[in-house]
Amino acid sequence: RWTETYVKWSPLGTYLATFHKLGVALWGGPDFTQQARFSQKGVECIDFSPCEKYLVSYSPRMDGSSDAKRLVIWDILTGHEKRSFYPDGSSVWPIFRWSHDDKYLACMGEDMLSVYETPSFGLLDKKSIKTPGIRDFAWSPTDNVLAYWVPEDKNVPARVTVLEIPSRNEIRNKNLFNVADCKIFWQKSGDYLCVKVDRFAKKKEKTEQKYTGMSYNFEIFHMREKQIPVDSVEMKEPIHAFAWEPIGSKFAIIHGEIPSVNVSFYEVRFGHQPALLKKLEKKACNHLFWSPAGQFIVLAGLTTMAGALEFIDTNDFTIMNSTDHYQTSDVEWDPTGRYVVTAVSNWKTNVDNGYWIWTFQGRILKRVNLTAFNQLLWRPRPPTLLTPEQIKEIKKNLKKYSAQFESKDRMRLTRASK
Repeated sequence: RWTETYVKWSPLGTYLATFHKLGVALWGGPDFTQQARFSQKGVECIDFSPCEKYLVSYSPRMDGSSDAKRLVIWDILTGHEKRSFYPDGSSVWPIFRWSHDDKYLACMGEDMLSVYETPSFGLLDKKSIKTPGIRDFAWSPTDNVLAYWVPEDKNVPARVTVLEIPSRNEIRNKNLFNVADCKIFWQKSGDYLCVKVDRFAKKKEKTEQKYTGMSYNFEIFHMREKQIPVDSVEMKEPIHAFAWEPIGSKFAIIHGEIPSVNVSFYEVRFGHQPALLKKLEKKACNHLFWSPAGQFIVLAGLTTMAGALEFIDTNDFTIMNSTDHYQTSDVEWDPTGRYVVTAVSNWKTNVDNGYWIWTFQGRILKRVNLTAFNQLLWRPRPPTLLTPEQIKEIKKNLKKYSAQFESKDRMRLTRASK
């Protein structure tokens, strides 16, 4: 048996992790041989550091073994245990979150944020950062900066803080009023940060429904501009999903009353307010899946929405295909952004299990029905060796290159037909 539960790729695709009763195994190399083993009973959650130097493993259950409730940080190359913790309470996984360069990892505690430095795994400056009431935090994907939010406390408003590490310098604060909840979304290039704020008109102490008169704000922080200006996009309707374009400067929001919802696309530009590009109305979707290369997006109606799929080109908002894959539970883009897999996992339902492969334009390539199919994951690719300038150059001269390739294709065809 390859694994007891599920499998997971490391962020750059070097290792494949499998789960076993006695611990975690990592596979890799040209023949996928076992590269490392980490002994810890009952591991259910793991997390790799972004540069693949470290592995965090956690056994959440109280099963009487010596590893119960234990979280361990391992050095992947040496196999040594660097440090272990016994996290208390029900924390959201990952409990420890990494900075983009593996230099720091942080976790929330009661009224504090603890940042540890590698490779010693000691507390940064030997003390935690006081953050009364902290509810959530997230690192920038490209800089040693983290954002966190704290709720209102009597007369003190809720606050989003952007904090530089290791200096602990607060580079931006934003006070917010009447806040029920916040969610933090970093854009992949770290140029922008979006905080989705759920706001209420009235708060009720005694009733089931705590808040009434809900509205939603998207606070957009322009991280690369002087003094980090913040813009706000407001919506009165319920929000079902938000997603940044991975490469590019657009974001998409699903909003409105189910079953017929709207999808709005905005663009953020340096020095400008976010501008509404397009509002698509009466759509059957509850999830957004951007291509890793940007520009293309799949709107999917998962689980309750029968698996409706729309493939959209956000350059001009053409709907390239409107289709469905009944009962779809997962949508996975390949790392190049050329293919999409829609899958019906046995973990969600036991009928019609299998996966379908589509092109990015929504043309079906292959349907594979597979009894007891659980999970399909594309192997991540290491980052490209080309500079952004070289990529721009290639895109600019694409017509020149494609003419060369087409003539080669034609020569091949004539050779084959002889």
